[in-house]
Amino acid sequence: MQTNFTEEQLKDPGIAHANDILRACVHCGFCTATCPSYQVLGDELDSPRGRIYLIKDMLESGRAADEKTVKHLDRCLSCLACMTTCPSGVNYMHLIDHARVHVEKTYKRPLMDRMLRWTLAKIVPYPGRFRLAMGGAKLARPFARFLPDKRLRAMVAMAPKSIPPVSRNDDPQVFAPIGAKKYRVALQIGCAQRALNTDINDATIRLLRRLGCEVVVPKGLGCCGALSHHMGRETEAHAQAARNIHAYLGEGDLDAVIINTSGCGTTVKDYGHMFRDDPLADKAAKVAGLACDISEFLERIGIPEGTGNMRVAYHAACSLQHGQQIKSAPKDLLKRAGFQVVEPTDSHLCCGSAGTYNLLQPEISDELKRRKVATLEAKSPQVIAAGNIGCMVQIGGGTDVPVVHTVELLDWALGGPKPPALAG
Repeated sequence: MQTNFTEEQLKDPGIAHANDILRACVHCGFCTATCPSYQVLGDELDSPRGRIYLIKDMLESGRAADEKTVKHLDRCLSCLACMTTCPSGVNYMHLIDHARVHVEKTYKRPLMDRMLRWTLAKIVPYPGRFRLAMGGAKLARPFARFLPDKRLRAMVAMAPKSIPPVSRNDDPQVFAPIGAKKYRVALQIGCAQRALNTDINDATIRLLRRLGCEVVVPKGLGCCGALSHHMGRETEAHAQAARNIHAYLGEGDLDAVIINTSGCGTTVKDYGHMFRDDPLADKAAKVAGLACDISEFLERIGIPEGTGNMRVAYHAACSLQHGQQIKSAPKDLLKRAGFQVVEPTDSHLCCGSAGTYNLLQPEISDELKRRKVATLEAKSPQVIAAGNIGCMVQIGGGTDVPVVHTVELLDWALGGPKPPALAG
């Protein structure tokens, strides 16, 4: 794609990087075939190619974002299926992230939009606040139909029937390995996950300990910054990420930083880019290099054969298969653990969760959920496995088939307790 940035504009590192990305695009349109929002809406401007044109025009002109551009950029899930499909290697992730920062800096959203986004940024990354908010949402559920905004109704509907008790395993501490120590790893404990489902971290710690890992929960860990980052709140996201970088590196030598929420993993692995022009650049790159999805780490160290004997439909989270390009590891691990693994049709397509997308774009999200659940249920599974809490909540809201994290099934098949979602 031909671009026309001025020499003065290109002195900005962000613009220079965006220019390189734009020039890599050859207009082929392959991305439209795998874009979930384009499949639902059928509008070229709701495809990656269409959004790239909008971003190019906005950045080249140096103008503030307008309502039309913001509408179509907001409809992007950042599922990154387009990056998997693109034959030219266009880094759409960095381009849309840069565009969202520009939108946040130059566009004044309607009051309700500003309030909702501020609320999400100030509540979801903080487990204590999130728990209180979900408690309030449960109380408001009988009156949800009277709420004036469909996004508010979606927020109320997301609250689980029961909120799990706080897990002390998420407190800063060190878990000794069972048997000889082979590895020393830190665990990213997450933020929303700690309020929505404490079974995932518990299963991760049990399994890693049995495989000879000393598991460290560093002091000072919090949100990885993903939620604020994807809303264009750059300063806030970088502050959250910097805190985690210092927390990890304060623990000394580590063999890996284990992440069991793939949405977080995609962001942590991008810390090197996020801080590329910052004094923290080297430290950020080191943490990014240590970051491993739990399935990625388990594939690396190997697991024994297990006793799993259920038919599992595996849902590939977009942040895992597209954001991190981890595709076979979860399925291979489940098979080795004894499970029969089946995959839905169009497994490359998003379920509609996408961080806060299901709250900010509920109509598109609901349609994507309906399609995803239908393809999963068509495989007649006994259980659905996924590697991301957002996907689990999204899919679980549309099916009666139990939805559990991949690591919970692996823990169970290799000597751990039965996942509570199955035991009940």
